[in-house]
Amino acid sequence: MKFVIQRVQNANVEVNEKIVGKIKKGFLVFIGISQKDTEAIADSMIKKLINLRIFRDEEDKMNLSLKDIQGELLLISQFTLYADCKKGNRPSFTKSAKFDVAENLYQYIIEECKKTGIHVETGIFGADMKVNLINDGPVTILLDSDEI
Repeated sequence: MKFVIQRVQNANVEVNEKIVGKIKKGFLVFIGISQKDTEAIADSMIKKLINLRIFRDEEDKMNLSLKDIQGELLLISQFTLYADCKKGNRPSFTKSAKFDVAENLYQYIIEECKKTGIHVETGIFGADMKVNLINDGPVTILLDSDEI
């Protein structure tokens, strides 16, 4: 599982020219789900995400978490995070989970994040989405379940 986390001042996602999710200060998270991912892997990724301290404290150090600043989450599914570009110029997506498996894990991640008390907004799984954001920093962090 991969999470691309962007610290944002605000972000929103549109489907068919309609905003379906928007947040103020917080994390925009692109979520890639592979064939080998499970709820247990998702749980460890969520724990790391929620406790990640990358917001500035009063001493201008990255020392505060999403909960500390009462930040929000915008969760977007993105199967292309498992693109394999080793051969040729057209990516292969065979490492990505099958549609129904990925959708179920994505929904699980959403529900588990909501249980933390953080405000959660989402895109629409499988839809063609337009994502708008103001990256704060810029700060972008890649969490990969193979590395945590």
